[in-house]
Amino acid sequence: MLLALPQTVGAQDTLKPDSSSIVMTDSVAQDSLVTTMVDEEALAVATGEDEAGGFHKQLKTKFIDGNVGFMSLVALALVLGLAFCIERILYLMMSEIKSRKLLDDVEERLKADDLEGAKKLCRNTRGPVSSVCYHALLHIHQPMDAIERSVTNYGGLQAANLEKGCSWIKLFIAMAPSLGFLGTVIGMVMAFDSIQTQGDISPTIVAQGMKVALITTIFGIIVALVLQLFYSYILSKIEHLTAQMEESAIRLLDLMATWKEKH
Repeated sequence: MLLALPQTVGAQDTLKPDSSSIVMTDSVAQDSLVTTMVDEEALAVATGEDEAGGFHKQLKTKFIDGNVGFMSLVALALVLGLAFCIERILYLMMSEIKSRKLLDDVEERLKADDLEGAKKLCRNTRGPVSSVCYHALLHIHQPMDAIERSVTNYGGLQAANLEKGCSWIKLFIAMAPSLGFLGTVIGMVMAFDSIQTQGDISPTIVAQGMKVALITTIFGIIVALVLQLFYSYILSKIEHLTAQMEESAIRLLDLMATWKEKH
């Protein structure tokens, strides 16, 4: 009985886990988890960079395959067309104002018999709406028929200024697919020249010319679609500003008629 007790105690000591080994195991597991997460993030970043780089590389390859000369013309049409679009969009955004607030302020000054204050307010406000209002106030002492004619003519001039440069955008919209179709014709000619030179019709001989034809056509149509979207947006802004001018002119003429009746 006395000899059995130490053996039992020894067995318990053997089964008791070591705390330092548990801590070490947890530390190794955490390090492994962190390493795995870092590797996954690095893989995701690398994959995204590879996809972006692959897209640019493919685009460059297609640009070269489509004949650099014709593709450069299509790219030039895109750049110039976008330049005119951006210029018009910025101009129209700067021309847009709160026309109702402007007319409210003009009405307050006319009710207070502050004609010069109303003129100054319109003169210091940007945009075609304020220009039309200022032009009308300059002729306030003339008969109403003459004022209406003057406002109508001046409003037409301001509308023409809003559309300035749009003809160039339409030109590049028409040029882009035309250049693409020109590349198509040139590609077909190249294909038939290859057939004539080799004296044989095979996919390898015809492929290069057909590739030029199709790629230039695709890029030309894409450029035309992009420019058409911008052009449609520009037209919508012009229509909005024109409607603002008409609405403001009608209201201002009513205010001027009321002011003239009092004087």
